[in-house]
Amino acid sequence: MKKFITVIATITAAAMAAAPVMAATELTVFNSKSEIQTQYEEEAAVYSEEKGVDMTVTMSNDPVITHMGTKYASNDPYVLSMVDAKDIYSLTPEHGIDLAGTDAAADTDYAIEIDGKVAALPFCVEARGVMYNKTAIEDITGEEFDPASVATLDDFTALLDKLVEGGMEAPVAIMSEDWSLAAHYLAQVVEEQEDPEAFVAQLLAGEADIINNAKFNSLMDTFDVLMKYNYAQGGAAATADRNTSEDMLAWGDVAFMFGGNWDWSLIVQSESDSEMGMMPVPQNTDDGSNEKLVGGGSKYYFIDSSVSEEQQQAAIDFLNWMAVDPEGQEFVTNTCALVSPYKSNTLEVSDPLSVSVKAYADAGNLIPNYNFFPDDHITVVGALMQKYLGGELDREGLAEDLTEYWKGASIIEH
Repeated sequence: MKKFITVIATITAAAMAAAPVMAATELTVFNSKSEIQTQYEEEAAVYSEEKGVDMTVTMSNDPVITHMGTKYASNDPYVLSMVDAKDIYSLTPEHGIDLAGTDAAADTDYAIEIDGKVAALPFCVEARGVMYNKTAIEDITGEEFDPASVATLDDFTALLDKLVEGGMEAPVAIMSEDWSLAAHYLAQVVEEQEDPEAFVAQLLAGEADIINNAKFNSLMDTFDVLMKYNYAQGGAAATADRNTSEDMLAWGDVAFMFGGNWDWSLIVQSESDSEMGMMPVPQNTDDGSNEKLVGGGSKYYFIDSSVSEEQQQAAIDFLNWMAVDPEGQEFVTNTCALVSPYKSNTLEVSDPLSVSVKAYADAGNLIPNYNFFPDDHITVVGALMQKYLGGELDREGLAEDLTEYWKGASIIEH
């Protein structure tokens, strides 16, 4: 009997050794949020081991629509892609599945719906405005800093003068990247209009009088003040290094910089203990726009319709995990230091920029993003703004160039 059992055991072991090992479901993810790539890769390794999938995360320095176009042209789509909202309208009608019925879709107010289908789900809530170093401001002025006290450009300029008098030679840093100048700062000219869609229609028809537009001039007045007090001047301003600028803000070498709560993932690396926050762009306006940040749902996921059902389910499982599972919520809120767009995530945000964003969002003080700029808006308009920042273009010239650009542009259908 013992010999028989031994023989059976030997046969069973041999059969098990010869049996093919089932490959883990491949979950390829595209990440267009470069500042969290390291965190995302580390989380993917842990998630793969815990969930039994083969999750890999890829990013690209190419424009999102260009990179995605290349992937589809080579018939090699990602299973799950995180792209900008405007890309959802051009990609998901052909390539996305309906995410209605998922736990994640039921848990957010920021999903994108197209033709009655849930085309995409948000990764986070983000907003932009003027970041400030409260500690540095108070150390120089000797007074408690209340961002609401500098809502107007006049008050903001007076504070900048006080900082200079107190020894901070240049209180401002301006990010020179085209996405910051075009997609974030100048985009507010559209977003702050009473009717953004109508204004864009005028731009496309060449009928918008940009140089006399109140919002254009209000925001450019503020930009001129930021330029005046910018630590990088002339041609150097248009090529100032982002990491250097954010490090200067963290350590109080400058007091203000336009940006968003996504910047915290870089600022935190300075290991400064300064108290920081974010406030609206100061403007001499009476419509309340200087009391609001610009933002909302950001970086949207869609699942490709051509991959296997197993891969689609793996992607759905990941989205649900991110939205409602405690570990997924921890990943968004604490690991990535971002505000979750999902209602069941009640974790307190820890970074000060996101604390500011959540406060404005909870109070209903967010001006919605305009998500339908032309695909080349960042590069073309960004280059124009870099010329303006470097002193190569005046306001009138900028308005003329913007008018010409919009005449030949086309926006995403929505």
